[in-house]
Amino acid sequence: MPTSRYSRTARLNGGKSLGTPVSSREIRRAAANGSIATTQIVTQEGERLDAIAGRVYGDGRYWWVIAAASGIGFAPQVPAGIRLIVPSDIEQVLNLVA
Repeated sequence: MPTSRYSRTARLNGGKSLGTPVSSREIRRAAANGSIATTQIVTQEGERLDAIAGRVYGDGRYWWVIAAASGIGFAPQVPAGIRLIVPSDIEQVLNLVA
């Protein structure tokens, strides 16, 4: 049986918990309106979102936060030259969606 990336994430609070579609929309909206601090990164050849999340947050499992803020969908690898919106502070994001 395939394991979902949501399998270890609580799906409580009306789907608002981490990694759910509602939290992803909230992250995107907060990044767009400046409610959370962000930086921008342009991807290089072969760069993956999980590697970027590992560098920025110390945990590659937060790659979906970058994907949500950037509005790029949910694939850990993106083409070179994509401008990513990266929330600067993972705690700020977690407080937003908790």
